[in-house]
Amino acid sequence: MKPIRILAISGSLRAASSNTAVLRALIALAPLASENVDITLYGGLGDLPHFNPDLDGDVVPPPVEDLRARLRAADGLLISCPEYAHGVPGVMKNALDWLVSTVNGEIVGKPVALINVSSRSTWAQASLTETLSVMSARFLSEACVTLPLTRTKIDEAGLIADPEIATALRSALAVFVRAIDQT
Repeated sequence: MKPIRILAISGSLRAASSNTAVLRALIALAPLASENVDITLYGGLGDLPHFNPDLDGDVVPPPVEDLRARLRAADGLLISCPEYAHGVPGVMKNALDWLVSTVNGEIVGKPVALINVSSRSTWAQASLTETLSVMSARFLSEACVTLPLTRTKIDEAGLIADPEIATALRSALAVFVRAIDQT
């Protein structure tokens, strides 16, 4: 049986990002949620040039092609994104803009789930949901999770060691994998 390939994107460029830590913890916990999943953390968000339709032709900048190729190869997309001033960070929106009108439709019909690291960050989650829906992604709300993070548990080890957070991550991933597998 071929593994389910999931691309994980953190919407934060911070070195000590809680969004990135959550995705790394999820990767470590993945074997406990499903034996048949391979999660890759995308690290090129900061390398993408500013979206410009004039650059989106037959040949696109290499970082853009890399993102698109990774998304084409993935069976699903997980996003953990912070909220800045009630919105999605520019780097995350920029990445989505590069995926809006692609010839290959990398995002069209792609199962997507969101991981929210703050119950107060509802504006960015709503914005991402709207943007991904407009882009024709297959948004799986049942696989989305909001985590009760505290400042003492924002690194990968702390997240994995917290039974409530680890269970929530494994459960969300199991639901996501089942939904992808049923398509």
